[in-house]
Amino acid sequence: MNVNIQTVRFNADEKLVEYVDKKLQKISTFHDRIIKVDVFLKLDNVVHAIKDKIAEIRVQVPHHQFFVKATSKSFEESFDSALDSLVNQIKRKKEKLAA
Repeated sequence: MNVNIQTVRFNADEKLVEYVDKKLQKISTFHDRIIKVDVFLKLDNVVHAIKDKIAEIRVQVPHHQFFVKATSKSFEESFDSALDSLVNQIKRKKEKLAA
């Protein structure tokens, strides 16, 4: 599984990158043929003083691609929310294939 973490409009600290990487290791339990995972962490370009943090995750498996996006006030919260949605998508897809 090839993991690529990109940050847009800021530089991520080591803790955030480690957090994301550690959480991503768990998705291989839901799908055994994951080819590539792209994570995009972005600061929303809003005029407000507090910028929203956006986490996008794209997972490539043979013949299919999953994509989720979540926004909140912290990257960890955004990433966790996106990861939960991603796991649900993967489970639904596997159920359809099994049926």
